[in-house]
Amino acid sequence: MAFEHKSVLLGETVEGLSIKPDGIYVDGTLGGGGHAYEVCRRLNNSGSLIGIDQDAAAIEAAGARLLGFGERVTIIRSNYCDMRPRLQQIGIDKVDGIMLDLGVSSYQLDTAERGFSYRSDAPLDMRMDTRQVMTAKDIVNGYSEEDLFRVIRDYGEDKFAKNIARHIVEARGKGPIQTTGELTEIIRRSIPMKFQKTSGHPAKRTFQAIRIECNRELEVLENSLDDMIDILSPGGRLCVITFHSLEDRIVKGSFRKNENPCTCPSSFPVCVCGNVSKGRVITKKPILPGREEMEANSRAKSAKLRIFERK
Repeated sequence: MAFEHKSVLLGETVEGLSIKPDGIYVDGTLGGGGHAYEVCRRLNNSGSLIGIDQDAAAIEAAGARLLGFGERVTIIRSNYCDMRPRLQQIGIDKVDGIMLDLGVSSYQLDTAERGFSYRSDAPLDMRMDTRQVMTAKDIVNGYSEEDLFRVIRDYGEDKFAKNIARHIVEARGKGPIQTTGELTEIIRRSIPMKFQKTSGHPAKRTFQAIRIECNRELEVLENSLDDMIDILSPGGRLCVITFHSLEDRIVKGSFRKNENPCTCPSSFPVCVCGNVSKGRVITKKPILPGREEMEANSRAKSAKLRIFERK
């Protein structure tokens, strides 16, 4: 299957980067190279783009798509949380723009053997980086009932999290849960039928939660944003597209803190903490896809773009 991912908020992200033709830009979630391609089109021979992705299929697909830009493009297989040391390894300390698209690609969702989807029966995997040791199977069969409940409640925001966790533990007591199909059936039995008819696929939230836990998605995001802002040159911009309320909350909070890091009590007449603003939030409210994009790509419906500019 060809690597496919429709780039969400493509024009808005490229515009938000405020690209300089001779600038250095980083796509920290390269995917199929859709955003990167549009950035490269706006660069001259002095400009460069560094693409980072942990998925081998994405690296291969983006490499083919960006081949025509020659030496302007450097592709690195890594997690964006290691952006700073990976850039330093190739002699780059500062960049003019960074973009992240935190959505799961169509390829990952639709390739059954990757184990991301509840719509087909496949081994429970869900690793974005197949070099990673822990899989979804390890979480489903190894986490305590309490930890499963926490993951499904916090990352899936499922009101039936407690019931789902209990049913998972009961089922694995008879033997390991091996496949996405088995897990989907357990989830179905955990949710009253009247809610299944009105709330979309019953397994959607739990699969999302386990995927987030398996890949440490929120932890990686939270621990990376400050570093990425520090890498930016003056006037450089960080554009982040989120698809989950918890992701958006992390980005919003980080941007706000970097814009106004003062920790002094409001009663103080002047700031004495010494924390200095690193820049400004460009998007006081997130940029959302237009109606036409949402109709053409259902996966765009929950997308939000936020932009930060370095001082």
